Amino acid sequence: MDKLISKHGGYRSLKSFQMAQLVYDITGRFCERFVEKFSRTRDQMVQAARSGVQNIAEGSQASGTSKKTEIKLTNVARASLEELKLDYEDFLRQKGLNVWDFRDPRRLALIQARLKSADNFAKWCKEQGGNIEEVAANGTLVLISVACSLLDRQIKAQAEAFKNEGGFTERLYHYRKAHRKG
Repeated sequence: MDKLISKHGGYRSLKSFQMAQLVYDITGRFCERFVEKFSRTRDQMVQAARSGVQNIAEGSQASGTSKKTEIKLTNVARASLEELKLDYEDFLRQKGLNVWDFRDPRRLALIQARLKSADNFAKWCKEQGGNIEEVAANGTLVLISVACSLLDRQIKAQAEAFKNEGGFTERLYHYRKAHRKG
């Protein structure tokens, strides 16, 4: 029976989950500080960030019996983070703040810092100086991009594994066939 239901779960060790969780924590704080309390945008930003985290976890748990569901939910997580990215870009545009250029040295510095907590991120933002809203929003955009890149690679690997190993239905068929011969 062990081979029938493949190894699943373990999402907490996924870099994509860890990065999405960091983005969720940061987004909660960002919205508390910079987005109007009762605005629809605030709720949507927090929910998009939460959806990124929850769908990675749910997809990982479902992978034991459905690779299709795993891929689908991982892609939903990716789409949620893309939605969140647009919200941060909208925030910057509507406030008349700059979106950092792809070559901005702060982007690489943030990626190389490999921050693990929202507290570390807040400290990093303060160290950058300048407009804290602009730094925090752009910094979060950098982390969202990292999470999206990790999810893109994860989805590609999931699709490749499905192609090479098949899914639960195929394993079930082979399991029953072997049991009948048994």
